[in-house]
Amino acid sequence: MAALTPPATGAVPTAPGPKSVRRRARPRVWRGAVGLIAALYFLGPMVFSVIFTVKVPGEGFTLGSYTGILGADGFWDSLRLTLELAGATIALTLLLLVPAMIAVRLTAPRLRILLEVLCSLPLVVPAVALTAGIGSVLQWGPDDFANTPLFDTFNSIQNPDFPVVLLLAYVLMSLPLAYRTLDAGLRALDLATLVEAARNCGASWPRTVLRVVLPNLRAALLNTAFLTLALVLGEYTVASILGFQPFAVWIVSVGGSNAQLSVAVSVLSLVLTWVLLLLLAAAGRGRSHRSPRTSRGGAATAPVTVTVTVTVQENS
Repeated sequence: MAALTPPATGAVPTAPGPKSVRRRARPRVWRGAVGLIAALYFLGPMVFSVIFTVKVPGEGFTLGSYTGILGADGFWDSLRLTLELAGATIALTLLLLVPAMIAVRLTAPRLRILLEVLCSLPLVVPAVALTAGIGSVLQWGPDDFANTPLFDTFNSIQNPDFPVVLLLAYVLMSLPLAYRTLDAGLRALDLATLVEAARNCGASWPRTVLRVVLPNLRAALLNTAFLTLALVLGEYTVASILGFQPFAVWIVSVGGSNAQLSVAVSVLSLVLTWVLLLLLAAAGRGRSHRSPRTSRGGAATAPVTVTVTVTVQENS
């Protein structure tokens, strides 16, 4: 019965003993150790890469590897091609997934599993097998459909200036990442209520999607765009086997003749990716994530709720 007796009002809590202090200190020590190991694991190779690019045997410290990047042969062409492919991949992926996922959630929830399985299939198929299949189709078409419109189509999608076949391959490879990110964003929304409210106010379906749904998916859209951009910037297997030269393939090809320049470009691209990630993370924070305003004393001010009662009198 004594265990069920509530504590007396105004009782002063006892101070934690030395054992509890030690228990609290241990997780902090482990956090620091894990953080240090992670920092060494991720930053260690990058530090040694930077040292390799700025230290030349017999010459000492030099920045020639970085100053010669902009004038390197093929740098701008490969970078332009990669950025064009990344922009087109992001746009096409969002145009395919966003309307499909919204329609499935609103009209056919039972098809969500089917859509998830279809978008996850590229994870099962290796990139080498996917590229081998694409190459077989491209070789089979011109041989059997010579002097036909299909022959011209096969040639046009392999244009080195903008290879559409590479764009289609990148869209397939980005579907699993894009679906997971967008699905997490849609799960955080009461989509049916938002759409119903907008429709009841007289908004059309395109206006509802553009003005109501997409602004609430801003963080998910930005994360999808960043993941797709990172995938396109670092993809090497498909482009190399198909014979195209985007940025990643150009870095590897330059490494055969100038290893320091290749490593310097890799370091700069990695830093650029991190900066872009930080910018997208900052842009994805809405006003709801801002801290509440504090008063001069330092305490957070609570919002004041004002209730207005309107009385309507009917004239007799």
